[in-house]
Amino acid sequence: MKHYVTHLEAAIDGTPLPFGQLHGLHNSRPIWVRYNLPAIQKAVTPAEIATRPPSLWRYRELLPLPFDVEPVTFGEGMSPLLPCPRLGASLGLRNLLVKDESQLPTGSFKSRGMTMAVSMAKWLGVKRLALPTAGNAGGAAAAYGARAGMEVFVFMPEDTPSVNQMEVMQFGAKAYRVNGLINDCGKIVGSLKDTTGWFDLSTLKEPYRIEGKKTMGLELAEQLGWKLPDVILYPTGGGTGLIGMWKAFAELKELGWLKSDMMPRLVSCQAEGCAPIVAAFDKGERFAELFPNARTVASGLRVPAAVGDFMMLDAIRESGGRAVAGKEDAIAPWMIRSGSAEGISICPETAVCFDVLERLVLEGWVGKNEQVVVFNTGAAQKYIEALPPNLPRVDKDGDVLKQIGW
Repeated sequence: MKHYVTHLEAAIDGTPLPFGQLHGLHNSRPIWVRYNLPAIQKAVTPAEIATRPPSLWRYRELLPLPFDVEPVTFGEGMSPLLPCPRLGASLGLRNLLVKDESQLPTGSFKSRGMTMAVSMAKWLGVKRLALPTAGNAGGAAAAYGARAGMEVFVFMPEDTPSVNQMEVMQFGAKAYRVNGLINDCGKIVGSLKDTTGWFDLSTLKEPYRIEGKKTMGLELAEQLGWKLPDVILYPTGGGTGLIGMWKAFAELKELGWLKSDMMPRLVSCQAEGCAPIVAAFDKGERFAELFPNARTVASGLRVPAAVGDFMMLDAIRESGGRAVAGKEDAIAPWMIRSGSAEGISICPETAVCFDVLERLVLEGWVGKNEQVVVFNTGAAQKYIEALPPNLPRVDKDGDVLKQIGW
C-alpha cells in the first residue's frame, strides 16, 4: 500500500493521529494530513508531473489516497487560468488572472474536495455519508456518493438555490430543507450520526476535503511556471480552499519546487451580510464569533461560524494578507460587469471578490503591476436567483430597429 502520508495532526494542538483510520474532529477542531516530503522530493519532480494527464490526481504523491486504490472520480481536469486584460484595465491592473473552477465536473470547486473525501471514505469502509450544505457541496457530495455507490444525506437551508436542490435530487441523495442556516443543518448532521451510522462529511470535520482543495494551489503554481502570484483573492465561507492553498504553498516551498520564496498575500473575501472572518481579523482575534443574522445572496458565503476559523486567520496573517467584506448590492453588477468584459461566468461569491479587489486597488494596497489571481469558485448558472433575467421585449411586427434604439 504505497503512499507518502506519515501521520495526521490535530490543527489546534499538534497531537499526532494515526493514518488509515476514520477521523472526524480532534478536540472539536480540524485535522491536518502530513507527508514525508523528503521522500516525495526523491520520488518525483515537477518535470515528471508535467508529463502526466491534466487531472488533479497528477499530484498523487502529495495526496492521501494510496496509489493502488482507484479514486472516485469524474475525470477532474486542471481548471483554466484565464488572463483578463479588459477587466484588469478597467480596474487599473496590468496582470489580472481568473482561475475558473466553474469548469470542474459539478460546476464548482467542490468537485476537488469531494473526489478526495469520498475516495478516502470509500477506502476506509464508509457506506453512508451526511453533510450540511449552503449549495454546491451538497450537489457534489451527492454526485460523488452516487459514483461510489454510497448512500448520501444532505441537509440545506430552505432558501438554498434551486439548482443545488435539483442536483441532490438528481443524484439520488436523501435531501432535506431546514428552516435555518448551514450551522443549524450541521447540528442536525452531528446530532444524528451515532443513531444513523453516517459519516459526517461537513467542511473540515474530516481531514481530506482540504487535501482535494489543496490541488488548487498546486495547479496554480504549476500553471505559473512554479512561481506564485503577488495577491490571491478567494471567497471564503467555510474556508477550506484558502486553508488548503496555503498548505499547498508551504509543502511546495519545503520541497524546493518553487522558483521564488515570495509567497502571495491572501485576501479572504466575505459578503457584508455574513463576515465573521473579517470581524475577527479586524479585531486581531484568532477565533471568530458567530455572525448574527447572516444573510447574503452569495449562498456559499453564508457560513456564520466556521470550525476552521483559526486556520483561515492564521494563513491570512502569515501571508501578510487581509480579510475584507464586499457590498451586497455590488454582487449582481459585478456578475454582469465581469461577464461582459471577459465572457467568464462568475458566481456571486466571486463577484464579492471583485468588489473587494476594486477597493484594494483604489486604496493602493494592490499595485497596478502586481500579478493578481481571483478564484471563480462556481458557475453563474447555478445561481439563477442571484441574477433573474429582465430583458426588454420587442414587437415582431413593429420597427425592431427603432425599438432596440438604432
